[in-house]
Amino acid sequence: QVQLVESGGGLVQAGGSLRLSCAASGRSYTMGWFRQAPGKEREFVATINRSGDRPYYADSVKGRFTISRDNAKNTVFLQMNSLKPEDTAVYTCAAAVTNLVAKIEAQYNYWGQGTQVIVAS
Repeated sequence: QVQLVESGGGLVQAGGSLRLSCAASGRSYTMGWFRQAPGKEREFVATINRSGDRPYYADSVKGRFTISRDNAKNTVFLQMNSLKPEDTAVYTCAAAVTNLVAKIEAQYNYWGQGTQVIVAS
């Protein structure tokens, strides 16, 4: 069993930055971030494989967000820069029992509770 705890969400002005963290218990896996805006389906944001050398991003965040991980601390990060109001959502981290890049929600086995990000215009 893997437990995931996110932190770092909050309120920020458009153009600002936030850094989300996700602390995982147990073994290190491929990790991902998803988000769900009000009234919308949950969508993929970014993922990183176990060794941390293969990040992958949704087109909507490419060039603005950076996913990274510290395996010694079993923590994955999402650095979000140049935030836009459309980035407002609950951000949730997830762990997939694979060493490969995982872009699909169904590939993930464990989910955190989520952290709210609000970007004010």
